Amino acid sequence: MSTALGAWELPEELVLLRDTVRRFMAAHVHPLEDTLPHDSIGLPRDQLLELQAKAREVGLWALQTPEEFGGAGLSVLGQVVVAEEAAKCRMGAFFPALGAFGGNPPSVMFKASPEQFAKYAKPIIDGVMSKAYTAITEASGGSDPARAIQLRAVRDGDAYVLNGSKMWISHAPGADWGVVYARTGDGRNGISCFIVEKDTPGLTFSRIDVMASFAPYELHFDNVRIPADQLIGEEGQGFALASDFLVYGRITYGAGPIGIAQAALDMACQWARDRDVFGGRLADKQGIQWMLVDSEVELRAARLLVYQAAWNADLGRDVRVDASIAKLNATETAYRVLDRCMQIHGALGLSTELPLERWFRDLRVKRLGEGATEVQREVVARALLR
Repeated sequence: MSTALGAWELPEELVLLRDTVRRFMAAHVHPLEDTLPHDSIGLPRDQLLELQAKAREVGLWALQTPEEFGGAGLSVLGQVVVAEEAAKCRMGAFFPALGAFGGNPPSVMFKASPEQFAKYAKPIIDGVMSKAYTAITEASGGSDPARAIQLRAVRDGDAYVLNGSKMWISHAPGADWGVVYARTGDGRNGISCFIVEKDTPGLTFSRIDVMASFAPYELHFDNVRIPADQLIGEEGQGFALASDFLVYGRITYGAGPIGIAQAALDMACQWARDRDVFGGRLADKQGIQWMLVDSEVELRAARLLVYQAAWNADLGRDVRVDASIAKLNATETAYRVLDRCMQIHGALGLSTELPLERWFRDLRVKRLGEGATEVQREVVARALLR
């Protein structure tokens, strides 16, 4: 049960969707996760398939995929609602609902050719293939991926040959294929998008150990030769194809940390009510009350910023600034709230008996993912000073 004392109301159909996700989490996700080690990074395949089958039975499948492609066609606001609720589990930062709500290929595939879509995207929607990865980021970093991309793709007859590397790519080794952005020319119009299958000769993966329980990978391309028909769109269209999806992704990305922080705040309130200290309840201490109040206030504001960005996206408005503000505020707020909740729990908050310490590590990563906080500030600053 949320600690929220009141909020801007969602449309009735999204309230029903939210409640469906909550029931699914309580009935299927939480009991299953309780059987797993603290730092688990996914379910065994047979358990995952069984869980996904249950999700499909209640309509929680391919939620981000447009209806014309066989999905649920959920609005951005609807995706936000699901993302917040699905994150409320121990693995929620990187495996919302333990991966139950699948069926969504990389969004750029909705602009792929019919042949590409049928071969690669449709099996994901149908639940035959696992999810695919998207590889944009490189070691050169930078806030502008169109400039930072150095992976080269050179046309050679009826094929392209890729050389270079990608960094910080999630889910890569377990995916059947991925969408890879590479340089075929100069500047922002020199980026192209390719489909690369997992077992293509010359493609290798290296795990990057980080503080979070879930590790990303570095992808190495050593004369990786792929057929020319695995180019999505035309040469030089890669950045244009990706730009809208990158913006929308920041909005839904921000919803997950809010869900985690809300779950932590609910735990902190319960702990404060139950914990006796110095002859009284922890909840009766003003210092604790103010920590809880500050967390509630900040979470409400962060949630509404995400809702507003999603709402504007659904109206077809330019949400580049909205998305950056929502992502920046949500991840920073969630991290602060979680830190307070750990403090309220005392030493227990640091233990693996509770999910708090894992969430703390994972949310530290979330402040960097989908564009670091500083990058989002730069986006907003440019808009203010333009």
